[in-house]
Amino acid sequence: MFRQIYKMQDFLNKPARFSQIEFWAATTLFVFAVFFLTTTSESPNKYYFDQARIAFDFYGNYVFPALIQYLFLYLAFLLLNFVALPRIIKKEALGLNITYIFLVFIIGGFLFGITDTYLKNYLLTRYKTLQFGYNFIFQSSFIHAFWLLLMFGFYTAVKHATFYLLSNSKALQLKYRIITLDGLLAIVFWMVSLFLLVLSDPDGEVIIGWGIIGPSGILFYLYSFHKLIPIAITKKKPFRAYVVRSLLLVLVTLIPVSLLGLLLARGDEFGFVLGFFNGFVQLLITMPLSWVLFKRQMRGNEEVFVLKKELGHSNANLDFLRSQINPHFLFNALNTIYGTAIQEKAERTSEGIEKLGDMMRFMLQENLQEKISLNREVEYLNNYISLQKLRTDPNPNVNIQTEIEEQVHTVQIAPMLLIPFVENAFKHGISFREPSHIKITLEIKVNTLYFDVYNSKHQKQENDPEKDKSGIGLRNVKQRLQHVYPAKHELIIRETGKEFFVHLTIQLAL
Repeated sequence: MFRQIYKMQDFLNKPARFSQIEFWAATTLFVFAVFFLTTTSESPNKYYFDQARIAFDFYGNYVFPALIQYLFLYLAFLLLNFVALPRIIKKEALGLNITYIFLVFIIGGFLFGITDTYLKNYLLTRYKTLQFGYNFIFQSSFIHAFWLLLMFGFYTAVKHATFYLLSNSKALQLKYRIITLDGLLAIVFWMVSLFLLVLSDPDGEVIIGWGIIGPSGILFYLYSFHKLIPIAITKKKPFRAYVVRSLLLVLVTLIPVSLLGLLLARGDEFGFVLGFFNGFVQLLITMPLSWVLFKRQMRGNEEVFVLKKELGHSNANLDFLRSQINPHFLFNALNTIYGTAIQEKAERTSEGIEKLGDMMRFMLQENLQEKISLNREVEYLNNYISLQKLRTDPNPNVNIQTEIEEQVHTVQIAPMLLIPFVENAFKHGISFREPSHIKITLEIKVNTLYFDVYNSKHQKQENDPEKDKSGIGLRNVKQRLQHVYPAKHELIIRETGKEFFVHLTIQLAL
């Protein structure tokens, strides 16, 4: 259903498509009306001509006058719907387009009057003089033309209200929390059905009844959705509690609905009948429907929550893998190894290459697992620090201290959770021109990991390719901690103009 709503909203964002549908729908109705008019062999008016003892001509008193009326209605709809009204809404040539509407009314009144003198010629015999008969026909024709304009205005209002409600459904739901998508669709359905009901020209009491019962049902649904059902589901027998509260609500609204029907219809009997009928409709239709829709939304919310959680976890892992395959770091590492090989004739190069190989194997294999041994995580951490020291040890301005406890515990940890903090320390904490320091400590107490990283902070050089880039490592590791260790970790990050401090505790499982 939601997919259909999204398609509908996409459709509503392209008004030209709806205009095409309106044009072809009007044209189809016109063609069918002309087809049935020209292929029928009987006229509904012939009975009245026979009663008035007036000669009836099938084409002169039925086909041709009706054909002229159909053609006028078709052309008037095209003119008003596709020319005059859109320009009035855009405030373009207001005087001219209002004139179009006035001319449609005047021409329609006279045209209906002239054609009705042929279609309803039998009416002339009911008056003392022909002039009285013509006056009645033309007066009725102008009233009919005005009624048609009102119906067109009603149709336009319903159409634009439908466009507004459906195309702005998300904004309305955010602004007014009581409104739901189903509620908006119910409002649209009620407006369209009321319009079609008015077109069918039923008794006034039918229109009044639907005009009251429809909004009453919508309000009952919205109140149930946001008040009655949320309260009821906290009880031991939620549906029974919901039914009892719904019955009380219907009893409370019985008198106001009856009085409203009484005022509009001016009939005591109709008012009370409407009140009781409205109560039965709300209890038998709206109440169970609201319960079903609420349950459906709850299931949908649960599915969306699970999907968002899984998607967030997948995106976090993907971003994390991307952050680890850092070309900037790999090129720096290779340049370090290359420089070391030149200076020391490969005495330390083999060590660097070996550590780099171990790290890359870890990233390609164990990094893809959900949990790994803490020993392997610490080994990767030590390899990374040792590899960085190949670059920093020759510089006396750089001081790197590590107190990483050797692991004798067989605890598990999500891979690559600790390295982003160390990477960040070397990325922002090392400068070969200024005093720099990094201190890393790690220890385990009663299956709780305590990890601290403390480093100096330096501004990036203007020519550094990552000067204006904010790395995703720290942001990503926060997301992973929330997904993997919810309520089982504590992360504290402190930053000043010259220093950066990270304190992380994680409750690990054996």
